[in-house]
Amino acid sequence: MPIALSGGGRIRTNTPAENAFNSLTAANNNIANRQLRLSTGKRINSASDDVAGYITSRALLARVGSLRSALNAVGDAKNVAAIALDGLSNVNTLLAQVKDAASSAASGALGTDEKVSLAQAAARLTEQIQTVVDSTVFGGEELINGSFSGDFVIGFAADNTLLTLRFDLTTSGNTFFFDVNSATNTSFAGVSGLDLSALNSVSSTDLGVFSDTQIASTLTSLASALNNVNRTASFIGGIVNRLDSQETALQSQITNFNAAISRIEDADVAQEQLELIKAQFLQQTSIISLAQANTSPQTFLQLLQ
Repeated sequence: MPIALSGGGRIRTNTPAENAFNSLTAANNNIANRQLRLSTGKRINSASDDVAGYITSRALLARVGSLRSALNAVGDAKNVAAIALDGLSNVNTLLAQVKDAASSAASGALGTDEKVSLAQAAARLTEQIQTVVDSTVFGGEELINGSFSGDFVIGFAADNTLLTLRFDLTTSGNTFFFDVNSATNTSFAGVSGLDLSALNSVSSTDLGVFSDTQIASTLTSLASALNNVNRTASFIGGIVNRLDSQETALQSQITNFNAAISRIEDADVAQEQLELIKAQFLQQTSIISLAQANTSPQTFLQLLQ
């Protein structure tokens, strides 16, 4: 704190000038600081500006970075779910048409040739099912052939431990394989013994799965397969609902953290401008005072004449 010492009639030590110079230096430093804050828009430009605030803001920034990564993971999981649901919807439509063909073949009014034609038409539909299964892909992996599983980090706990959502096609402990041309050809959509490729074997000499002895079992298996397709779609739909909720929560958290960072770190433009004008005024008065103080020795030197 400067003290108003006149120095009496001393000319070797010009204390008033030193006080004015110190005030000028302080005003210049204050102006430089205010101009830096106004140019960067930040109140804290280095750790020395606010030690506690610097630590807090950096911790919040790190938290926001983690939450943004989690938000991206939620988006990836939603993409996977959307692609899988679209594939399952197509499989459902095609499988329903196969079941309709089997239902028509169960009619006693149809002859052998008509049943064979229905089987061949249904076989073409199963080929399209295989095409849908093969083309339902994300990140180079098929999603609905029963082999896909993935972990998505959708958030962080208070201690920054990971919260992981496991996304797969397993429901109630049953893995549903939507693959017509599987290695074993013994099941489809979780239905044991349902072999859709057997439709290609239906002929006028052997109706196979469309024969009177097997058609009832075929219809039951197809109905179960349709139910399992819907169950899987429902399972994924539930995951999508959770992902939507998590996405909303993460966006809200990021906004709140950014608001906290802004309050701690960002400059108040109006306040900084006010302080800048004050410092500029003090700068001008310090220069005037310094000039006046430097003229005082000249006055006392006249006593030596």
